[in-house]
Amino acid sequence: MALPRTYTWITAAHSHTTTAAPATDTGDDPVVLPDGLLHCRFCQQPMTPGFTTAGLVYDCPPRCRRPPLNAGAVTHAVGQVVLRYAAHLVPALTHPKQAGIAATHAHRLVTRITAGAHPADLRITWPAAGGQPRHALAEELRLARQVATTDTARTYRIVQSILVGVDPATTATTAIHAEAAHLFATLLTGAAAVRWADHAHRSLTHLHGPTHPYTLTAAHTLATAHRQAGHHQRAYRLYRQLAEHLAVTVGAEHLAVTVGADAHQTLAVRATSALVLHDLGHHEAARTLLADVVSRHGRAHPGHPATARMTDHLNQLRRDAADPATEVPA
Repeated sequence: MALPRTYTWITAAHSHTTTAAPATDTGDDPVVLPDGLLHCRFCQQPMTPGFTTAGLVYDCPPRCRRPPLNAGAVTHAVGQVVLRYAAHLVPALTHPKQAGIAATHAHRLVTRITAGAHPADLRITWPAAGGQPRHALAEELRLARQVATTDTARTYRIVQSILVGVDPATTATTAIHAEAAHLFATLLTGAAAVRWADHAHRSLTHLHGPTHPYTLTAAHTLATAHRQAGHHQRAYRLYRQLAEHLAVTVGAEHLAVTVGADAHQTLAVRATSALVLHDLGHHEAARTLLADVVSRHGRAHPGHPATARMTDHLNQLRRDAADPATEVPA
């Protein structure tokens, strides 16, 4: 079984700290980590909180003989990790987004914290991919989708926490991680968007097959990510493949609306592929393809506003070719 991934939290601290904790943000009440979460790197035993003349500290069993760690500093560092990767776990009623309070929710995000030589020398062990309760992940994904159009930053944080420990170079074996990766890709740009969109498409193809609606949507996202990243050849191949899938009528068990060669969705993808073909320098082929799409879309969907938009694009391609006389009316 693969070992869980780890993340080392490093700050500017370079020495043991057992006195004068940084000012906490939780009021007068001391805050400690959930029981059993913090372990010593040297003796591998759980560290427990206790009061000394230096204040509240974390210490090991007597055999270890390591210096105790300032509990306030440890808690603050752990809280920063929680706020960075899963701020949505922290209630915002009494202590909005404060590191001390955030640390008390660390067990919901990580499986183990190993303390090194000083309070900021912490090694965070994330759960293995798929290790979190499925129902909790499903609820977080539902929330991310709910706020995706109104709070992009919150959506980003939620989806990032779902994908903790997931390697986009692999293929997800759960639909939740695959769908979360797809949503994550739509929030990113450049190489990161391509990486996660490819992960989502590969995973959904494995889980549902190449013509399932989720897979087709992920294919469109992947093609768009490549196009925005300037990978026009790869984008063109993906758009063309997507149009071919959509042109084949898919059974009602997959789609509520039948997709075929003259469906709006199919023709819209073909129109986009024409624009990418133009970006590749194949101007005449792009104009020919887009003219065919405009004609077919106008016949199949009379009055649809997309026909006018496609016509505008076609006229722009023709203007680029210095042939304005051949423009068609919108």
